[in-house]
Amino acid sequence: MKKILSLLILIPFFGISQKNVISTNRVFAKVDKVLEFEKAVSAHYQKYHTGEWSARIFEIVSGPDAGGYQISEGPNSWETIDSRGDLGNEHTIDWNKNVTIYLTDRGSSSYGTYQDSISTIALNDWSDKISITHYVTKIGHGYNMWTLLENLRPVWKALGQSVAVFASSASGPNQYAVVTRYKNGLKDRVLSNNNLFKKQYELIHGNFSFQGYTETMRSSVEEHWSEILFYRKDLSSK
Repeated sequence: MKKILSLLILIPFFGISQKNVISTNRVFAKVDKVLEFEKAVSAHYQKYHTGEWSARIFEIVSGPDAGGYQISEGPNSWETIDSRGDLGNEHTIDWNKNVTIYLTDRGSSSYGTYQDSISTIALNDWSDKISITHYVTKIGHGYNMWTLLENLRPVWKALGQSVAVFASSASGPNQYAVVTRYKNGLKDRVLSNNNLFKKQYELIHGNFSFQGYTETMRSSVEEHWSEILFYRKDLSSK
């Protein structure tokens, strides 16, 4: 009985310490300084961002942020992030002196938590080519958005799609990032064919169910967009 009580007491701690948080920065190099930026950011991350703070750097090749770079660290727990502190003066000076001089003023920072129950692939099962579809949720429609994604999961699985879903956390408007990982390269995008998707959706959820899906999209999604990203191993420290 004592052992059971001890485990129950530890459940909240496990939840808090779960390593399911990805921190993401998006930066944009000056158009005439791309090569200089890539050299500088590669040197910076491989020197100062190692171990649990290693980073995967992606080049954004399509969508509204095309030409930018996504720098992702983690997964980590909130507890780890909270105790991180700064990385020291040497790190900050190197970033400001050797990297930011090649950047534009455009950029963003965000946190996302991995949603295991509506994903089809493990958080750490990475791939070199991915797409991200961003779903910004209307206020008061959080449950509808969750249900929509929950209904998509068996469809993704039936189509053989590797999908990791992240919920934004204190990072602007509430949104989900649906990350499709192309394990065989971009040829896997054939699995995203709209007719194939609709057919599989109705095979799982019943005739005319796709209409309900599109109605939920119209009523509960404020905005959505998609993009393709390529992993840049040469720039990354992970």
